[in-house]
Amino acid sequence: MFRSSDNVQSKTTLISRRMFMLVGIKLAVFLAIISRLFYLQISENIKYRSLSDKNRLREWKVPPQRGVIEDFFGKKIASNTQVFQLHMIPEDVPNLEELFFKLSRLIEFNQAERRNLYKKIKRRKPWEPVIISDNLSWSEFSKLNLFLHDTQGIKPVVAVARKYIKDGSFSHLIGYVSDISKSDLENSEFLRKVHVPGLKTGKTGLEKSLNHEMIGEVGYQRFEVNAYGKRVKELKFIQGTSGKNFRTTLDIEVQKYANQLLKDKSGSICVMDIFTGDIIAMTSSPTFDANKFVHGINNEDWQDLINNSKKPLLNKSLAGLYPPGSTIKPIVALSALENDVVSPNTTVECTGSIELYGHKYHCWKEKGHGFTRLRKAIKQSCDIYFYEAARRLGVDRLAVTAKKFGLGNKVFDIFNEEKEGLVPTTKWKLRNIGRGWVLGETLLTGIGQGYFQTSPMQLCLMTAQLANGGYKIKPRIIDDKDTLEPIVKSWREVLVAKNEEKEINTGFLPVHESSNLIKLYRNQENIKFVLDAQFGATNEPMGTSYRSRHVKPEYVYAGKTGTSQVRRVTAEERELKLKDKDRPYEQRDHALFTAFAPYKNPRYALSIVIEHGGTGSSGAAPLGKKLIKKIIDRHELRKEYQQDLYKEI
Repeated sequence: MFRSSDNVQSKTTLISRRMFMLVGIKLAVFLAIISRLFYLQISENIKYRSLSDKNRLREWKVPPQRGVIEDFFGKKIASNTQVFQLHMIPEDVPNLEELFFKLSRLIEFNQAERRNLYKKIKRRKPWEPVIISDNLSWSEFSKLNLFLHDTQGIKPVVAVARKYIKDGSFSHLIGYVSDISKSDLENSEFLRKVHVPGLKTGKTGLEKSLNHEMIGEVGYQRFEVNAYGKRVKELKFIQGTSGKNFRTTLDIEVQKYANQLLKDKSGSICVMDIFTGDIIAMTSSPTFDANKFVHGINNEDWQDLINNSKKPLLNKSLAGLYPPGSTIKPIVALSALENDVVSPNTTVECTGSIELYGHKYHCWKEKGHGFTRLRKAIKQSCDIYFYEAARRLGVDRLAVTAKKFGLGNKVFDIFNEEKEGLVPTTKWKLRNIGRGWVLGETLLTGIGQGYFQTSPMQLCLMTAQLANGGYKIKPRIIDDKDTLEPIVKSWREVLVAKNEEKEINTGFLPVHESSNLIKLYRNQENIKFVLDAQFGATNEPMGTSYRSRHVKPEYVYAGKTGTSQVRRVTAEERELKLKDKDRPYEQRDHALFTAFAPYKNPRYALSIVIEHGGTGSSGAAPLGKKLIKKIIDRHELRKEYQQDLYKEI
């Protein structure tokens, strides 16, 4: 009996123990489940909600509208226009090959474009949008929308693209935009931050210089999608911020006219306000259509540009370097006067050539100019006189004056393509060539040859600073009140002083307060002498630009021609008296011309360089005559517009 009872009790205890353990296990499992649910739903709530939303939502970055560039009068130079694009999200496409086949039936989509698209897709994350085409025709855009149900993963988009003036008159100055390249992203933290498919970046000119401010801020579109990635509805749209607009100092009419004057020529024209430093025009020829770069230039057009011997992609106004030729003679004369090595009455006999250490140095006039004083030497551009002036002056003192007036230094600080040029000195030659300076090189420097290299814009600045009485100016191309106001204030005392002597037309510049202008001269009478001599060069018989003079008083100007050799002329060629036009194009001289207008109360300076254009008097000065009339005719309109704009100053 007791054994049976003990067995029952033992079994009951065992069952109770097992039941307790089972309940404990169940309770542990239940607590584990509860804990896991708490962890997933409470602790990891944000994470899994985000993952859920990612499966349900798609966010699409929208490129901002690029800022507009206008001329002085508010006319658009670089603007935006509506274009039709085709975007694709690779992860939403079930079969790329099938999609590409369908697209080839709807739009222009060749094998080369297909290969490039595959490369793009490999470089990007699968959810990042890829642009298949950024310049669809209306017909293609309509077809795509019609067959959208059969082409999963793509989206036709109405967007904006850059638009430039078609004649190319601003292509070098404004530059162009194009797709952001891999090197752009590597070299710019800013571009990495704002990068979005479809966004363009400035590659050259002002488009590159002002790129950060003109891009603006990216916008966003958020869509709800179904299980297949198809968009169901737009949930949110965050409008991006348009880029900053810029107003320039340029005159679109003068710029276009200058471009027409350079048609079929290779060279540059620059125009500047001698007081404010405003760039009125800056053209380079031959030019190109910047619109071709916006959507990607084709290989044929690209090869035509890079293989053209006249270098249409080069901004010759800033990056073209030329011997200044006789346009440098006013600076040589001024330097010689300032350093008291010659006077206006210093006389030199020109017989057509001089000999120095067994080497002959020729004047452009074979039989010479006879006994010549300084004013006549500038007026008739006598080389022999300036050989002697340079010999007395020395290259180092000449270099000091030349650099003061803007030669051998960059004019702007915003153009990467601009070159410094070269004003040679004795130290420069020793440091860079390893040989000492010789006297014959000083003679050549005195007529703007030898090692001398200047850009057309530097020549324009040099002329402007002579014409304004010898004061330093800082050229500007972006117009705004903040930069103009201190310039205006700086001129007030100078203009007041002139008005006290003689009433002059100061245009739209207010006249009072003190001046902070930097003088570039020692004796201003020397500046006046040089300007008067340039008046003679244009307006008196025997002057080198006399045939290009204006008779009407309002158009009368003063100028200086220049002819720079691109190679040494041999004795045999001199004996043959071979004319420049009979030489091969590449061996012809460059034609140069600098001028300021009007002569009384001057306001504008200009420089013209025609590559291989022959003499300055025949190849460049006639263009200057036409351009000056255009500039002066536009002056009153510019004056009225600016007075109204800055009437509170």
